[in-house]
Order: sequence, then C-alpha cells, then structure tokens
Amino acid sequence: MRLLQILARPAQSTGFSTLAVRTVLPLALCGWLATGLIVTQAEARKLTPGEEVDLALVLAVDISYSMDREEQRLQRLGYISAITSPQVMKAIESGLIGKIAVSYIEWAGATSQFTLVDWHVISDLHSAQDFAGALAEAPIKRAYRTSISGGLLFAGRLIEQIEAQPLRRVIDISGDGPNNQGGPVLEAREQVLSQGITVNGLPLVLSRTEKGWYDIDNLDVYYARCVIGGPGAFAIPVRDIEGFAEAVRMKLILEIAGQSQPQLVQPADYKPQDEEFCLIGERIWQDRIRQYDDDWRQNRLQIPDWKG
Repeated sequence: MRLLQILARPAQSTGFSTLAVRTVLPLALCGWLATGLIVTQAEARKLTPGEEVDLALVLAVDISYSMDREEQRLQRLGYISAITSPQVMKAIESGLIGKIAVSYIEWAGATSQFTLVDWHVISDLHSAQDFAGALAEAPIKRAYRTSISGGLLFAGRLIEQIEAQPLRRVIDISGDGPNNQGGPVLEAREQVLSQGITVNGLPLVLSRTEKGWYDIDNLDVYYARCVIGGPGAFAIPVRDIEGFAEAVRMKLILEIAGQSQPQLVQPADYKPQDEEFCLIGERIWQDRIRQYDDDWRQNRLQIPDWKG
C-alpha cells in the first residue's frame, strides 16, 4: 500500500521533517493498528459518472509565504492523519450512501490555485489510505499573496465539474490571513453559495514569536463574518499548529456526518454592515504599498545626483 511505502522512506525523501514523520504519521499508523484497519493494498478509486455520494468535499489549503515550511508540513500531515482516522471512517460509513468524494487543492494569490489530488471516492480505509498516499507524495510548495476569493471560486468550479451526484457540496477552506488579492471575498462567497455550496473554515490563529505585517488579531471573526456561509456553515479556529490534526479530524466528522456543533465551533455570522470590515486585508495591503512608495520617494530624494 502506497502510504505504508511512504512511511518506510527516509524523512528527507518524503518532503516532511524528521520530527513530523516520527510523530504525526506514526500516531495515525498506531490508530490503524489498534483498530485492526491496516490494509496491504489500495487501488485508486476514481469517480464513476452519475455515481451518488453523500458529500462532495473540496479541501482548500492556504500555501502563502506567511506560513513557514514546518507549519505547512504539519498542516499536510494533519490532513493525512485525519482523513484516515477511525472516527472519520465511522462517519463516512454511517452516511446514507456510505461514501464521499474528496479533492485537495492548494491556493495563494489570485492566479495561484493547484489541484494536488483530484476527485477520489472514499468509502473505506483502503480508499482513504489511497487518497492519503497520493497527498503524501505531492510536493509541498509555497506561493505569494492571499486570495481567499480566488481559492473559493476555483473550488466552486471544481465542484461544478464533478461527475458524481452528491447529496451535499462543501468547500473546507483553511488559511492564516485575510483576502488581499483578487476580487472581494464577499462577492466570491456569494457566487459559491448561489451554486448550492456550503463554505466552512479553518482559520489558523497561530501565536507566533514575531507578528507579521499582514496578521490580524481577529482572523476567526473575519472567517465567521466574511468567508464561511451556507446551511450549517461553521469554522474551527486553530490556535496551535500542533493541534491542527485534531481540528481537521473534528471538522471532517462534522462535515461528513452533519452532526450538531460543539461549543468550540464558530457559526457563520455575516451582517450586511460587514462589507467594510471584510476589506481589511485589501486595506492593509494598500497601506503597505503606499508606505513602500513613500519610503522609495524619500530615499530617492536623498541620493546625490552624480554626473561626473
């Protein structure tokens, strides 16, 4: 089975740090062993045209440079661990149809969206491990800027093109900053919601030693008011990257099973007067550009005009 082969490789060849490979992945492996769910082979399970599934789910993951490489590795491992966990398997198998379709994309700026793992049907541990193996093999990359709007529209098009017949359609978007490029996030959200798609969020409200120029203190509020929406929409703030896998696992269970939301889950909270608040990322970017422009003009005036 592909995921077990990846686990057997040296850490450097997987793209993950030695610490990550020795902690997060073995924890997932122990979970499979403890429940007797380890398998030895797994075939790729692509969609059959017209196939019915309980859920079409796009995992849309931020890869902007505001996250360092270790945070991105732990983020990727969190999805690998969660999608194959016994709790998520139970949620999938308890569905009306007993299977879901999942795709994994990464996004950053307005023109930076990538499909890492196209639509896979997950109905049991075999198919879940195949999806996780494909994700583990994909290279980790980073890109500039943050266009939540671009990520939402890209994910929405992906769901519109799916050949299956899902009972529900959900975009699960994670990120560590507000929209600062592309169209306004509210417009993108409304377009996606008009397609009958629910948007859930995973805002990364991480405590860093040094605050970045683009960080905002209330990213969880921003996601609740500006990003998520649709029937039953919710967000789960992640305040510690080490707890990312647990947050993803809980989020997948709620999305797949449609369970009631625990207290730590934040529901959508949009109000018409939020339009100005939802442009905070664009304003921060414009202020930064103006500051750079002012600094450049000031420095240019101080440079002697040598002519001889």
